[in-house]
Amino acid sequence: MTIDEIIQLLGQEYGLPQWRQRRDPLSELIGAILSQNTSDVNSHRAFDSLISTFGTWDRVSEASIGEVAEAIACGGLSRIKAPRIKAILEGIPNDHSSLNLGFLGELPIPEARAWLQALPGVGPKTASCVLLFSLGRPVLPVDTHVYRVSRRLGLIDSGVSPARAHQLLEELVPAEAIYQFHLNMLAHGRGVCRAQRPRCHECVLREGCIHGKGAI
Repeated sequence: MTIDEIIQLLGQEYGLPQWRQRRDPLSELIGAILSQNTSDVNSHRAFDSLISTFGTWDRVSEASIGEVAEAIACGGLSRIKAPRIKAILEGIPNDHSSLNLGFLGELPIPEARAWLQALPGVGPKTASCVLLFSLGRPVLPVDTHVYRVSRRLGLIDSGVSPARAHQLLEELVPAEAIYQFHLNMLAHGRGVCRAQRPRCHECVLREGCIHGKGAI
């Protein structure tokens, strides 16, 4: 099964989402840090608590690590994430004189990705989320669902690391389809191609899936 066929079948099943900005780039970055190793529910609670406590990113940058940790405690791992958030916010003005990451939209994608990944706690997935969801750049985040489904479909080998998968899948998926591909693979991984007890009989991709054919 080709990548175009996969994109088409997933589109028929889950729709054709059009890009819209989820948050501004800095908010997307902080939200992505808070989402690491926690549930969506808890990470959203931590983000909302951070905003309601301080109001602006400038005020967060002026707060102590302990104050930030207290505000995001509901999201888990606050002692790890608070120093990362502080370091990120304190580092931005040193480079660009304001707490605004809009300049990433003007940089070549490799430079924008490298700038983000130089920040503490920012890996390929977090950087990709910022570039795709806040700036509409054709960069593919590979989370656990996209990674799992891609391996089962044979789009990437089983031994490929998640970091390497970002590059391989990004090269494979047409730029104009990256947003749709990510969201639909995510939906498919959550609802059908689950880690435990995948629902292969309901899968629209089963005819081209190595794992699915074996399971059926």
